[in-house]
Amino acid sequence: MLSALVSQWFQSAQGITVLQSERKIVNSLIEMMFGYHILQVGCSDDISLISESPVGHKIIFASQFRAGEGGAVANNEELPLANDSIDVILIHHALDFTENSHRLLREVTRVLRPGGQLIIVGFNPWSYWGLWKFFKRKINIPWCGRFISKRRLSDWLQLLDLQIESTSYGLHFLPFKFSKLLKSSDKIEKFGNRIKSPLGGAYFISCVKHVLPLTPIIPRWKPMRARATAMPAAENIRAKIH
Repeated sequence: MLSALVSQWFQSAQGITVLQSERKIVNSLIEMMFGYHILQVGCSDDISLISESPVGHKIIFASQFRAGEGGAVANNEELPLANDSIDVILIHHALDFTENSHRLLREVTRVLRPGGQLIIVGFNPWSYWGLWKFFKRKINIPWCGRFISKRRLSDWLQLLDLQIESTSYGLHFLPFKFSKLLKSSDKIEKFGNRIKSPLGGAYFISCVKHVLPLTPIIPRWKPMRARATAMPAAENIRAKIH
């Protein structure tokens, strides 16, 4: 199963380094987001990036039933949640590893409340990671992912009335598994963040569910002419004089 393969990759030396870098950026975003419910829609239910959120009720659905575990099981594209019920949602590479990215994004938008905040973490195709994808076997993680461009994703968000508030980038280190390179990833990350490089291997898009104000329609009433049912006062006076 794909989710199991993704979980295994995040447990590798390269995956752990990626997760550490992403966690720092996500924490800086969600620490200022408040509400009653926060949902993580990820490619692996073994990973939680919302533990530092100030939101009290945290939701992560499991992709399949596991004996001895009491977690709820759900499909990311068919969430068992009411419309407009979640305050904050984090999509962690779920759009990269799903059969229908459009459907997943629509489903997430459905459960996000008006004015709610959405964070999308995805692999950036316009980066060294995206370039390296062309030289790797497409059956391996993460190179089998979609790597959706920010421009295309922005068009999808606009159609769903999701307004982008900010975009940041991470994974500025090269996508190699060399241990020396992975050990120096933190220094490279700090440098990439300092110069705000858009060539990071992952983007972090923060957006809000936009709500169009309802403008009341005021009918334009045509003034009605009063009927001349009575004689004007001046005529009445003249009539008495005569």
